[in-house]
Amino acid sequence: MTNKTLTIRRSDVADTGALARLAALDSSSALTGDALVAEVGHELWAAVEIDTGSAIADPFRPSADLVDLLRLRVEHMRRQSTGQRRRLASLLPRPRAA
Repeated sequence: MTNKTLTIRRSDVADTGALARLAALDSSSALTGDALVAEVGHELWAAVEIDTGSAIADPFRPSADLVDLLRLRVEHMRRQSTGQRRRLASLLPRPRAA
């Protein structure tokens, strides 16, 4: 039995072909925006578009839990981004009333 590593990362240009194959396997449209991918042993098993939450996954692998994990990570990224914007906005000077 081989032990494969799970990697969750942002997709990049080098993933274009693998994402297209994944979408074809899933009978889905290709993702068009920035995405997080779940890579198992150097193979993409699932991906979730960050802005829309659209997912594609390999239906011939146990990938449903990976989609859930990617969606949780996307939600966490969104919350972090919102909190960071609020903190930055609180540091800006407020306009004074005339």
